[in-house]
Amino acid sequence: MSTARAILALARRDLTGALRRPGDALLPVLFLITGTALFPLGVGPGADTLARIGTGVIWVLALFAITIGTDRLWAGDVEDGSLETLALSILPLEVTALVRTGVHWLVSGLPIVLASPLLALLLQLEPTALLVLPAALLLGTPVLVMIGGIGAALLVGSRRSQALTALLVLPLQIPTLIFGVGAVEAVTTGVGGTVPFLVLGALLLATAALAPFATAAALRLALE
Repeated sequence: MSTARAILALARRDLTGALRRPGDALLPVLFLITGTALFPLGVGPGADTLARIGTGVIWVLALFAITIGTDRLWAGDVEDGSLETLALSILPLEVTALVRTGVHWLVSGLPIVLASPLLALLLQLEPTALLVLPAALLLGTPVLVMIGGIGAALLVGSRRSQALTALLVLPLQIPTLIFGVGAVEAVTTGVGGTVPFLVLGALLLATAALAPFATAAALRLALE
């Protein structure tokens, strides 16, 4: 089997497995929508207050929603013994890690991006945020997923992986959170968001280049 066919087969396998468990796949976006809908009940329905803090609220909830979804990214392979098979397959573990996180983002991260205009309306953000927020999340959520994948690989097999993954990867995800919020606020306030968007793009490229190697190294440690 060629490398390209192996990549397609792995992506199809992971996508099919995710679609067989729609509850797990949609949990992050449901968490995000529910948290955003409930937030005005806690701080009040004032338009000025919601508009001022709404972007930060959405990004923080998105960060935790993605972390919830990535804690068991590799747990199933350990439980059924397929992790060893993946390590011995034609694909390097680095490529396997990139494909796995890419499919996971497609299933759980992309719905967050698509739902973000609705969340912006719920928190009464500026009309420009309806376009800027999805664009920022489109760059930032893959970074959060790949970093979360590293934490999931490091803690694969741990009984408390969800809480430990959050504590482990949160410091690495904070820069994406900061520049994601900054990009949206810079555009909505008229300052111009070129620089934060460029930083988000740089973070995406750097994470895509480095995260698969870190994830593969962690998985190899788990196999020893």
